[in-house]
Amino acid sequence: MESRIEVWQRGPITGVPGLLQPIAHALLEVGEQAHGIMEGFPEELLWERPAGVASPAFHLKHIRGVIDRLFTYARKGLLSAEQMQLLSLETKKEEVAPTASQLLDLLDKQITAAVDELKTVKAETLTEARGIGRRQVPTTLIGLYTHSAEHSMRHIGQLLVTTRILKGS
Repeated sequence: MESRIEVWQRGPITGVPGLLQPIAHALLEVGEQAHGIMEGFPEELLWERPAGVASPAFHLKHIRGVIDRLFTYARKGLLSAEQMQLLSLETKKEEVAPTASQLLDLLDKQITAAVDELKTVKAETLTEARGIGRRQVPTTLIGLYTHSAEHSMRHIGQLLVTTRILKGS
């Protein structure tokens, strides 16, 4: 990828509360980096798992799913049957598998929805308790938002390395 100004260096995202700017910046950066990494990537390698690591398709599906699931918990929700189904399919290549372009479109929509949701958050609610999953593992609202960004960035790094290995082999 060519040198460019990262999202966090471009200034505030309009409408996002100040304390949530780093989350919005990171999520938008994830989207941009995903597109850059996947540009020109051979479609036939999308589901390859070099040395048994996760495939590029998994990372694209997983990032979208992580954002969706963590924002559901942020809204005090439990995962729907559809979300559970999508989670179970993250590692599997479906019979009619989505293309890289389709996976990127889904990721873009998820990131846009997440940033839009951040615009509705009141800063005074960020330390409110939240629960994760059916066991309601304790966290906070800001903890969920932070982890959505951190976890997504972690998978972008893994996607970058995996795609470079696959293109080199």
